[in-house]
Amino acid sequence: MTDRRALLDHVPTGIWLSNTSVPAASGKTFPVIDPATGDVLVEVADGGVEDAMAAVAEAAEAGPKWAATPPRERAEILRAAFEEVQRRSADFALLMTLEMGKILPESVGEVNYGAEFLRWFSEEAVRIGGRTTTAPAGNGDILVIKQPIGPSYAITPWNFPLAMGTRKIGPALAAGCPMIVKPAEDTPLTMLLLAKVFADVGLPPGVLTVVPTGTGSAAQSAAVMADRRVRKVSFTGSTGVGSLLIKQSADQVLSTSMELGGNAPFIVFDDADLGKAIEGAMAAKIRNGGEACTAANRFLVQNGIRPAFTAALTERLSTMTVGPGYDDTSELGPLINAKQLDRVAALVDEAVEAGATVQTGGTRLDGPGFFYPPTLLTDVPDHCRIRDEEIFGPVVVIVGFDTEDEAVAAANDTDYGLASYFYTNDLNRTKRVAARLEYGMVGVNRGVISDPAAPFGGVKHSGLGVEGGVTGIEEYLDTKYIALTPDDA
Repeated sequence: MTDRRALLDHVPTGIWLSNTSVPAASGKTFPVIDPATGDVLVEVADGGVEDAMAAVAEAAEAGPKWAATPPRERAEILRAAFEEVQRRSADFALLMTLEMGKILPESVGEVNYGAEFLRWFSEEAVRIGGRTTTAPAGNGDILVIKQPIGPSYAITPWNFPLAMGTRKIGPALAAGCPMIVKPAEDTPLTMLLLAKVFADVGLPPGVLTVVPTGTGSAAQSAAVMADRRVRKVSFTGSTGVGSLLIKQSADQVLSTSMELGGNAPFIVFDDADLGKAIEGAMAAKIRNGGEACTAANRFLVQNGIRPAFTAALTERLSTMTVGPGYDDTSELGPLINAKQLDRVAALVDEAVEAGATVQTGGTRLDGPGFFYPPTLLTDVPDHCRIRDEEIFGPVVVIVGFDTEDEAVAAANDTDYGLASYFYTNDLNRTKRVAARLEYGMVGVNRGVISDPAAPFGGVKHSGLGVEGGVTGIEEYLDTKYIALTPDDA
């Protein structure tokens, strides 16, 4: 295993400008905390508006040359970055576990998943195309081309420190757009290491800048988005913050991509394979400690199978080992910080006070760090916060239903529409339910649905636009129409 101290000493901790780590203009720093212990890992430069404006200036200067760089050259840099991230998989995995808390095998999985966006979009860079058609009136040709949208601003979350960055950086760089990244306060180190990797493989200065901040996030984002040189903002995070960013983006009429909150239903019908449904439930709920926008939030289980499903899932959860993510025996790591621990505990306590039954877990764990045990609740009354809000923790809420219509209605009874899951062995039901669920993504008999080759995005309050897949690069391209007369053609 990579030595922790040596790794932390190697990771950049400054503002990433001109392919170099530099102090914040203010000289201020903020701490990055190990959620397993509450101890400070390192101090990182606390970027402010001045640093952000320096990044915008670099992006604006580097943008035209990067846009004019042949697609094959852009592709080769992305491919080289993919290979370097894979080569340094152990470093990236340990770093994510140290600053975010997830167990090491899941961090390794994120390295593979996150790196794949770099490879995928390296292949898409050379496939940016347009079209030429004859005008219906016969008076010329219609030429449509795609061009880079321009300097882009990415705000990434803490729950997937690598993948949420590569899912934005990959298509932006492939399209020919420079990217300014503001990583989450809790997890800036992974993004800073990624920026160094890009510099090491030859990405020109200014094409990728990173401005971490611990105190000035709102001011920094407002300043960047108010600058007329910036043409795109991509955000992954809560619906509340996303809504604010959309409003701010209106002043400069920025292109926006918003991957926002979720309230994913996990439906189990009576004809489902119980064993597969349990495995899917563990993946959809416990992977990443439940701290994922795609995590199952409401388990809707048909009453014929509900007792068996509840008993089997309770047994699985009650035997899990909770501990630091870098311990080999741990199956579940800590939550990200004390605030999130307090929130999860409050949601459970409120539900219990309202009449919910705790089948396992339900109380904070003693000792340092931000640990909460795997928890399963039944008999949760309607309209408890824990049924209506995104939990972002290892808590299962099981609710029974009788009919398919009842299950679909309950699943759709939310403002959110990101991910959804259901288990059945009935092909006709599969087609019916998948069509009726008001979600951007539907998993059928599987608990993990994210794939770099597939579009990722939601409907309703879960966001705008998509990331990944063949459509992901379109978010960073403008469409230009050129009218050609017969003499020009």
